[in-house]
Amino acid sequence: MAERSTAAVDVADNGGDEPLAAKADKATNDGTAQAEETEGASPETSENPKGHDGGRARSEAVPATPDVHSGHKLAERYRLEECVTRLDGFSSWRAVDEKLRRAVGVHLLPANHSRARSVLAAARSSALLGDPRFVQVLDAVEEDDLVYVVHEWLPDATELTALLAAGPMDAHDAYQLVSQLSHAMAAAHREGLTHLRLTPGAVLRSSTGQYRIRGLAVNAALRGITSERPLRQDTEAIGALLYAALTKRWPYESDAYGLSGLPKGMGLIAPDQVRAGVHRGLSELAMRALANDGATASRQEPPCTTPDELAKAVAAMPRVLPPEPTFAAQPVYQQPVYQRTTYQQGTYGRPSTHPSSVPQPVLAAPPAPLQSRTGRVLKWSVSALLIAALGLGSWQLAEILLDQRKGSDDTGVTQPTDDEKPAPAPPKPLTIADATEFMPDGSGIQPGDVPNAIDDNSSTAWITPRYRGFAHFGNLPQRRQGSGIIVDLGKVQDVRSVEVDMYRSGQTTAVFAAGPDASSPSSSADFPQRIAEKQVAGETLKEELEKPVRTRYVLIHVTELPADGTGGYRGGINDIFVLG
Repeated sequence: MAERSTAAVDVADNGGDEPLAAKADKATNDGTAQAEETEGASPETSENPKGHDGGRARSEAVPATPDVHSGHKLAERYRLEECVTRLDGFSSWRAVDEKLRRAVGVHLLPANHSRARSVLAAARSSALLGDPRFVQVLDAVEEDDLVYVVHEWLPDATELTALLAAGPMDAHDAYQLVSQLSHAMAAAHREGLTHLRLTPGAVLRSSTGQYRIRGLAVNAALRGITSERPLRQDTEAIGALLYAALTKRWPYESDAYGLSGLPKGMGLIAPDQVRAGVHRGLSELAMRALANDGATASRQEPPCTTPDELAKAVAAMPRVLPPEPTFAAQPVYQQPVYQRTTYQQGTYGRPSTHPSSVPQPVLAAPPAPLQSRTGRVLKWSVSALLIAALGLGSWQLAEILLDQRKGSDDTGVTQPTDDEKPAPAPPKPLTIADATEFMPDGSGIQPGDVPNAIDDNSSTAWITPRYRGFAHFGNLPQRRQGSGIIVDLGKVQDVRSVEVDMYRSGQTTAVFAAGPDASSPSSSADFPQRIAEKQVAGETLKEELEKPVRTRYVLIHVTELPADGTGGYRGGINDIFVLG
């Protein structure tokens, strides 16, 4: 059955009360929800306020949620810790991957569930995407009459629901939100994947400012959501998230996700009419993404019906810069007032005979010098002598230079001409303000050791763990893009050379630079400027540029590790030097 739009489902599941989707999406940091429905409950479809058919009406009985408990272990590897959702025949858990010693999330449902096949297919398709902008599916398995999907758990990420609860976003944060979400969903749609449940509970912001989308294809499959217009549905969902970011209001009449809806009977009104001070361009962009069923943008711009069209519209508008930092007002400097002492009055060692309140006599200013007729004649005479002296000196200097040139011509030695430019000064080391580990897939390796790579001490280093079996970081899913270090120069500067002292030779390494307007880059796409080509580095990697690169952030990207002689692979970086 065709599914109505994302926003409409979220506000209509419970017939005007708090929507079922909102209840199911009250999330903790991992991206799953606290259970608020009784086990085996089957929500009924209610009338859709936007007029589309859809919902999750089912005639078949829903199998009971699998009877598992904390401490239960799947595949002798995934130990269930805490149930965070129990709904509609499936449950979601926070778990521990005992093999890799990390937290993961697990969706669990019986193998005879009517949606078990579609959930497995959706999870495996999502896992093949491998885009770091999405929370990655790590495993999808059917065994022992159970189907379970294992995904990343991001304890340091903040859910968009919590961000919106604090108030509307500023224009720069809202711009980053719509830009990153539209580009990510456009990439997913090009691979044939849709979300269909892109709500505030499905969007996370990492500590580096990167937005991550969870539940691609899987969340909809778990709830049996389908759509006849999946691209339009995902686009409208992004528009609703942008609307909420600008206004802290949900762009429909019913309340949802802790946000108040719009006043009843007014229809869809532009964000800049809901709240003063909203960025006009972002307000129009939200309306273009939400334009549907007769709604139009505030200007006569065509509506955006796909995430790709929305991403192009974001790129076409002027970049929204972050707000200027504010500084505390400095106190106005006042020149101190000094009192005349008895020593200055010429009475040192003797008592003053005048009270301090008696004003001292004011001496008349001396007349301006050289104002008489004789003075003026003297002044012009001195000026003429100076001009004559300068002329004589210039003539003599020119004669000396000509003699030197003639002598150089006789000896056949070529002298530099005025058109030749002097040789550029040698590069100087630039101060590195900070450094972070490159974590394109969201999880770090040894982030606490990163300062060892910028301390100019060869006895300390950032060193990877030992990986077995494969040089490409053990072929682990979360290491598809390798690792490395991002150095922060503190401000945009001209980079002319990079020198890297490697922990061990044989590491496949490349060096990139972020654009001059980059802010907190965290993915490979944020580093478009190449400084050093991909190469197998020796003990030292050194690259000098013919033309300087303007940047603040430099990425030392390691993709393959050398063998360590024990059957494993290990690498690292001793020191990084950036010169400009």
